[in-house]
Formats: sequence, C-alpha cells, structure tokens
Amino acid sequence: MYGNKLGEMAWMDLSVPDAKAISDFYQVVLGWRCEPVEMTLDNDTYSDFVMTSPTALVLDETDKEKPASAIQSLVTGICHAKGENQDMPAVWLPYFLVKNLDESILKVKDNGGTLATKIKNIGADRYVVIKDPAGAMAAIYQKVEK
Repeated sequence: MYGNKLGEMAWMDLSVPDAKAISDFYQVVLGWRCEPVEMTLDNDTYSDFVMTSPTALVLDETDKEKPASAIQSLVTGICHAKGENQDMPAVWLPYFLVKNLDESILKVKDNGGTLATKIKNIGADRYVVIKDPAGAMAAIYQKVEK
C-alpha cells in the first residue's frame, strides 16, 4: 500500500485526543491489531499505536498468496494529539514523499495552498501538513538520505 518513490504515499495516520479509544474502535470494526509504541513527552510516558492487519496476504515469487510479514501488514498509525502532533487535524492524513520539502512548500504557496502546521521532524526527516485550494489536507514528507 505504501511506496518509497517520490510522489507516492509513504504513510497514513490519525492524531486524536484519545488514541487508545480510537485504536480500540478500529480493532473491533476492522479487525486490525494494535501494537503500542512507547512515547515520552515532558517525562510523561504514553503509547501511540501502529495498526497492523492480521489477515494481510502478499504474493510470493510464484504469485501464490502467503501471509504478510509484520512490516508488510502495516496499515496505519493512530497517535495522541499532543507534543509534535498537538496541532494535527483529526482526519486520516496521507504523507506523500517529496524530494525537497522547502521547494515543495514554495510550490504549495504559489499554487493556492497553505501550510496547516509548522514544519516538523521525525529524526532527520522533515514534513509539514498542507491544505490544498479545495481544503483537503495531506502531509508532504522529505526523507533524508543516510
């Protein structure tokens, strides 16, 4: 589902006030598994969640279905709207890969879009949530080559 090429969707997540309750909701409704990811903010430890599919299948080299590995069964993330996620909209948010975040931000602004958040970091990687001229939101994400 997710790609590693420029312009492709690299990830999707949801930031909400109560990530545990919402992850529980999707476990029941969609059958997703919930994997907690320990987070720390101002000496407060809490869990955000990576959601995985228990029934994900992939094709092997002979085009036969086989169970997906843990990494292949990743579906999405559900995060608490605090810390770096405090100003994130409570919507499913796709993250699209760009080559140069600063250049992409200029293109957003030059073409009628706006920034919905400040620029944020995940390690050395950078991203920002944008709003297109129709009001739809997405994140543009620059991976830093290692």
